[in-house]
Amino acid sequence: MDLPYARQLSRLVDQISTIVVGKRQQIEDCVACVMAGGHLLIEDVPGVGKTTLAHTLAVSLGLEFRRVQFTADLMPSDLIGVSVFERARDAFVFHQGPVFAQVLLADEINRAGPKTQSALLEAMEEQQVSVENETRPLPKPFFVIGTQNPSDQLGTYPLPESQLDRFLMRITLGYPDRAAERELLTGGDRRHAVLQLQPVMTVPELQATQQAVLAVRAAGPLLDYLQALIAATRSGAWFSEGLSPRAGIAVLRVAKARALMAGRDYVAPDDIQAILPQAIAHRLQPVTGAGRGPIEQVRAMVEATPIP
Repeated sequence: MDLPYARQLSRLVDQISTIVVGKRQQIEDCVACVMAGGHLLIEDVPGVGKTTLAHTLAVSLGLEFRRVQFTADLMPSDLIGVSVFERARDAFVFHQGPVFAQVLLADEINRAGPKTQSALLEAMEEQQVSVENETRPLPKPFFVIGTQNPSDQLGTYPLPESQLDRFLMRITLGYPDRAAERELLTGGDRRHAVLQLQPVMTVPELQATQQAVLAVRAAGPLLDYLQALIAATRSGAWFSEGLSPRAGIAVLRVAKARALMAGRDYVAPDDIQAILPQAIAHRLQPVTGAGRGPIEQVRAMVEATPIP
């Protein structure tokens, strides 16, 4: 494998880590998600750095960044755009909404109603939007980072399964450890520091890296292991419903991205195990009486599934 890919991705993670301190594992997951061409969901309590992580990633990749604060009264047209009659042209002119960006931060996505949440479905899956019987392509690359508060907080709407399935990975940041929090307390304004960053990658370099991810090899025994894990989710012993084929493809893509970040041209079982909870737990519901949350249930399933 061409090691410059791994070195450049390491520099990207290092730069983001100067802003979002003490969260290197989550940053690596975020970068792997981008390189796999997927969308990311960050679920956590307010104030732990979700928005800062999204903005830092966009700046470090040299991508156009827009943030939308999702609220109960946000309408689909506020997100996608609207046609306005302009008298000077004697015609309706479409004014693009914030979805026409390379990185869209859907902040507190579960505070908007289902109608607005569903407006993102076509954009996330097809990288296009349909407005007034006309299909409009979105910029490339196009990457959505959704943040959401825990569903037990006031004013939140659970994301439907179809929306959750569009997110390649879901991560949580959690509270910083004592050393990282001291650095945050004694450091300067993080938002100002983000604006001072220089891109680590150009758009062509990002697209080349995404193509390199697709070229990472997955040997037959590795695919056997992945299929065994997928079959376990469908067995009824661990989850009420199993993974779809699309979810299995997503897992393999992000595992390839992780292998590329490690400087390898092949996927290892460790790559699958490292990303599996983040890649599938949000798509699954443990069986009744399991006594574990989705992430813990995925880890238990992995431990019980032998490697071929």
